[in-house]
Amino acid sequence: MGSTWVHCGIRAVLLGALAFTGAAFAAPSCKPPAPTALLERFTSADCEHCWKAASAQDPKDPARQRVLVLDWIAPAGDAAPMAAAAMSEAATRAGALSPNETLRRRSALAPRGAPQLRVADGPAWNGYIGLQISVQKTGPLPPDAVAYVALVERVPAGSEGSPVARQLVRVLAGPLTLEELASQPSVLHLRAVRLPEGSRPERLASVGWVETAAGTVISAAQSPAGDCATR
Repeated sequence: MGSTWVHCGIRAVLLGALAFTGAAFAAPSCKPPAPTALLERFTSADCEHCWKAASAQDPKDPARQRVLVLDWIAPAGDAAPMAAAAMSEAATRAGALSPNETLRRRSALAPRGAPQLRVADGPAWNGYIGLQISVQKTGPLPPDAVAYVALVERVPAGSEGSPVARQLVRVLAGPLTLEELASQPSVLHLRAVRLPEGSRPERLASVGWVETAAGTVISAAQSPAGDCATR
């Protein structure tokens, strides 16, 4: 009986978080401009000076507002200064990473034929938050392409020791299959994830992307939270 109640409780939490996500997805009346590039910054958890010195955007891009920036912190042991925010996925995604500098990886997003994305996140509820990503096919999709959706914490410039604004990846859901696009125009994925320890719910947002089997990002989007509020 106890086990049954536990499973029912977890199911209720997940369904509640996802229900909130559905409402959030339908509500926004504005949409962030589609990014033309994704800039990922990978920092080792023991490189505190990297966190304090990184530039805000890719200085070579003339249209900086169209660059979607993600920050990742890779593990470097439990005693590292930023160990609490480190993710194993960051190390996997970065590959070889110098302990003394931030690795920057820029992906130009395909303007034609790339799938259209919409991402959303629900408000925090009972220690969980719902994430949603919708992928709409607009042309041929590379074989074995997959989607990811990340829960990010928007760190304002001048806080948490960072001189620049950041979107720090705290939770990653994926890879999410896109096999349904072979027979239908769009696919929708819903996930409920635990709130990261130490995160501030009012700063949380979501970012989603599609990448090829080789890891090349071809399309990306972010949730409208924050962008709508400023209009």
